[in-house]
Amino acid sequence: MKISGLNLILMGPPGAGKGTQSELIVSKYNIVHLSTGDMFREAYKNKTKTGLLAHEFTSKGQLVPDDVTIALVKERLLQDDCKNGYLLDGFPRTIEQAEALDEFTNSISSPISKVIALDADYNELVKRITSRRVCPVCGASYNLFTKRPLVEGVCDHCQSKLVQRDDDTEAKLHTRLEAYEKQTKPLLDYYAKKGLLVKVDGLQEIEKVFADIAGVLGE
Repeated sequence: MKISGLNLILMGPPGAGKGTQSELIVSKYNIVHLSTGDMFREAYKNKTKTGLLAHEFTSKGQLVPDDVTIALVKERLLQDDCKNGYLLDGFPRTIEQAEALDEFTNSISSPISKVIALDADYNELVKRITSRRVCPVCGASYNLFTKRPLVEGVCDHCQSKLVQRDDDTEAKLHTRLEAYEKQTKPLLDYYAKKGLLVKVDGLQEIEKVFADIAGVLGE
């Protein structure tokens, strides 16, 4: 089986708007959104060999090793709904993962088309993160400044009460941003050297960010 279509990687620090832009991208280009968290949960639900192996680590609060994560991504990319293309969110996180992804996608004649990196200023990220609210039932995400729910405190989709996540504080954001910078800088350099990296200002209005992304991807 060969995968064809638009194959993307979306990167950006916590609070840069990856979730919102992912929804817009997959809707416009009719591709599937693949986050590692969703892949782990789905593979475990389906009791696949890789899913069960990954669960052994996550159930103990441990990081899933690169080889298991890579195997899971490969497994997922070969499913039929990826034929039109896909948007990878949360993968790769290391150079080793990026190299393995390149080798695999090249082997099925489906190399990565573009890597989109959302840029954002630290102070603005603090404002965004501390203003974020999520639905504990369906997982929908909102922001009191940039993406307000239709009814204050209530999810648009399932009408559940919105909550603020425990890690959406400035102190915890600082730790997450440090980890992101340490992990991601080498990846940005890696894809820049391949001519695949495109940086987009993630602090603009949602529609402008998406317009910039669509301008890069075309129709």
